[in-house]
Amino acid sequence: MSAPRWLDPLLGNLGDVASEIEQRGGAVAALQRVRNPRRASVLILFDGDPAATGPTPPADATVLLTQRASAMRQHAGQVAFPGGARDPEDADDVAVALREAWEETGLDPESVEVVAELDPIEVPVSGFRVVPVIGYAARPSEVRAVDPAETALVRRVPLAELIDPAHRFMVRKSFYRGPAFAAGPMLVWGFTGGLVNALIGAAGWEQPWDTHDVRPLTDEVRAAAARAQTWQESAR
Repeated sequence: MSAPRWLDPLLGNLGDVASEIEQRGGAVAALQRVRNPRRASVLILFDGDPAATGPTPPADATVLLTQRASAMRQHAGQVAFPGGARDPEDADDVAVALREAWEETGLDPESVEVVAELDPIEVPVSGFRVVPVIGYAARPSEVRAVDPAETALVRRVPLAELIDPAHRFMVRKSFYRGPAFAAGPMLVWGFTGGLVNALIGAAGWEQPWDTHDVRPLTDEVRAAAARAQTWQESAR
C-alpha cells in the first residue's frame, strides 16, 4: 500500500526539509564542506494508523530511532536514524538504508514501503553525503538492538513525544547551536535533531516552542543518561 493520508503534508513539502537542513548548526556549519565525501543513507521509518486521514499524525504514530553504544569510538551514545555507508554491492541508496536498518535493528525490509528520497545532505563532521530515505510500515516488524556492542537502544519514538513543545529546546556546544528533543531516554540532537526538526516543520506538525531555551549540550547529555537509567529500571 502507499503512505497514509496523514503523511501527505510532509511528502508534499520535502523541498522545505532540504532548505531547513542546509541552515542547521548556524553560520559556521554552513561554511563547511565535505571533501571527497562517502555516500550513505538513513531510513526514516514511520508507522501508525493507515486509516487516519487528518493532517496531524494519529496517536499511535512513531518513527524509528537508534542510540549508539557508549563504547563506540565515533559518535558514542548519539541517537540516529538507522543507516550507514554504501557498500559496493548495494544497488542504490534505498538498498543501503534497508540493509543498514536490518543489520542494526533486525527490521524486516519487506515490511517497509519506501515513499520518498531526499536529496543528499552533507554532514561535515562525519565526512558523509547522506541520503534520507522515507518509509512507512503499515504492519511494523519487530526491532531490537542486534549488536549491543554497537547499538545500545532501538526505539519506536512516538511522534507526539517529539512534537510536544515541552520536549523541545536548543543545545549549544562551542560554535554549534541546534534543535534538540528529549525523547524518553534519548537525547536527539545534531544531524538527526536537525532532520527531525525539519520534518516536523515541513509537515506542518510543529507547535509553538521556546527557541530561546538554549541549554549546554553536556548538561542535556547527563540529563538523558539519568532518564535512561530510570527508563531501564522501570522496564525491568
